[in-house]
Amino acid sequence: RSFCFANYRSVHFYLHTMNFTVYSKDGCPFCDKIIQILKLGDFQYVEYKLDEHFSRFEFQEEFGGDATFPQVTINGHKMGGCTETVKYLQEHNMV
Repeated sequence: RSFCFANYRSVHFYLHTMNFTVYSKDGCPFCDKIIQILKLGDFQYVEYKLDEHFSRFEFQEEFGGDATFPQVTINGHKMGGCTETVKYLQEHNMV
């Protein structure tokens, strides 16, 4: 299989134009895990923390009353928690 630099560049550009937003809270191991995965994958992300950037009420209004931490969005699309986000990244060969 030959290596195509043009394909590499387009995939590289696609991966690095994905903007992740992580809504997290202190003391959450799944929050720490998804941040670590995003760092290792060299993804662009912003982390917002409960009681620092948003309230629990705002979190529940945005993600639903039964939503758990973390919640992750990619370019504004709600992905779900850590498990769902990792699954998505694996299915698309991004990690």
